[in-house]
Amino acid sequence: MEFSDLIRTGRAQAKLLRGPEAPPLRGTLCLTGHHLLLSPGPQATSELWLLLLRSVDSIEKRVASDSGTITLRCKDLRVLQLEIEGVEASLDIARSIEALSSLESVITSFPFFYRPKGLRLGDAWHFHPPERYYKRVARETNAWRLSEVNEDFSVCPSYPRAVIVPRSVDDGALARSARFRQGGRFPVLSYHHAPSGTVSPPLPRLCLLDQLRPFLALFCTGPANSQRGRGEPLEAFKQDSHLCRGQPLQESFVHLVEACGDPQQSTDSWLRRLEGCCWLAHVKEALSTACLAAQGMEREGACILVHGAEGTDSTLLVTSLAQLILDPLSRTMAGFQELVEREWIQAGHPFQLRCAHSAFSHARPKHEAPTFLLFLDCVWQLGRQFPLSLEFGEGLLLALFEHAYASPFGTFLCNSEKERCLCEVRTRTHSLWSGLNQPKEQRKLRNPLYAPNPLAIWPSVELQSLRLWQGLFLRWIRPPEPSEVAWEKVWQIVTDKEKTKLSQPTVSASEPQL
Repeated sequence: MEFSDLIRTGRAQAKLLRGPEAPPLRGTLCLTGHHLLLSPGPQATSELWLLLLRSVDSIEKRVASDSGTITLRCKDLRVLQLEIEGVEASLDIARSIEALSSLESVITSFPFFYRPKGLRLGDAWHFHPPERYYKRVARETNAWRLSEVNEDFSVCPSYPRAVIVPRSVDDGALARSARFRQGGRFPVLSYHHAPSGTVSPPLPRLCLLDQLRPFLALFCTGPANSQRGRGEPLEAFKQDSHLCRGQPLQESFVHLVEACGDPQQSTDSWLRRLEGCCWLAHVKEALSTACLAAQGMEREGACILVHGAEGTDSTLLVTSLAQLILDPLSRTMAGFQELVEREWIQAGHPFQLRCAHSAFSHARPKHEAPTFLLFLDCVWQLGRQFPLSLEFGEGLLLALFEHAYASPFGTFLCNSEKERCLCEVRTRTHSLWSGLNQPKEQRKLRNPLYAPNPLAIWPSVELQSLRLWQGLFLRWIRPPEPSEVAWEKVWQIVTDKEKTKLSQPTVSASEPQL
């Protein structure tokens, strides 16, 4: 099937309404296999407007006597309105957008056609291999090894080719263990914590055996090389955390977006709806559980075993947040990118299933859930409470949210490393990290106030301390200019200060000082 077969009308005259703060655009609307374009014309001062069709979450259409209106609700929470001349043209364009935005084939998606200037295929895909993190662990302890038992993905389809496991367990035992785990997700090392040069127990990941239990459990076991390291849970430390996942979490997200998009409601109604959607309660529960795991390692010297229903959602949420709390390297720009790559992408979070739709789609499949968005919200809460401790800012979190749902890069494609290998994602698409690490992008993503903090950061998880992430949920509703101007002002102050330091003359140690 060709893209042209799905395009009923490729061009029409239209007016684009982008929100209350943005001026309308008039021009020629064009439809391609992957994009919706609006060209204002040669006399206009505005630039070409472009929308990736995969970012469309739902479409509503209305017709009048000689025109039609198409409302596009996007996965990044934008709401766009197109007023198109001609009833037939507007209906044809709406049907074409519906068809092109819902194509299920991975290899026909835009990342396989995207060829930006300045980037080469293959760049940045090698930035965060499992071997890199293993070398870091090996410098701290010899209790773990890098296993390639899953080299052909036959033991666990959702794990990467190489995983870190206890040195005392051979590959045969791992393969046998996988047969008793849902999806074959046998225990692997997620994070090895070694504060102040001492070796502390690690944070392994394990799939829950009892699939009927809808919560995440934390078990503390002894160090891997001790008598307690046989896997028996210590009941004194056993904790059950009722982390929301799946459809209830998706419904919470939908209700929050609906509440944020209603400008006519009263203050009392807004507060009731904010409380009723329970989104901040989910943020609180996720941070609380991560703090519990981090506290077990940092203060109790315990080995934490984290397991959830499938091991690909709430488990990854807890292990990644615990690392941000404990590990200063995870709070750097490069370290956070590695954390996302290792703990979410390589660890098998099914992005294609979970992020198929955002908050506007009328279809509500059970496999959709904004677990990764919940993680990003928790990270934003950490950055708000510790504004100097994260090298990256809100811009990076917003970019990851957008690219997880619709992206020209191949990083978030498919549901596992196995699927990405079958689709040749690494050789036929560009990595998101290569795009984000371009110098022109870094200014928008970095925190200008960052000061390295070698200590653990313990957030307050009380609801009074948590805030609605306005930069995301109200991003397209309120004017963004004040925050952007303030951010640029901070950058300017920091830049001027650095220039002043560089311009000051240095005094040699051998020269006499007055």
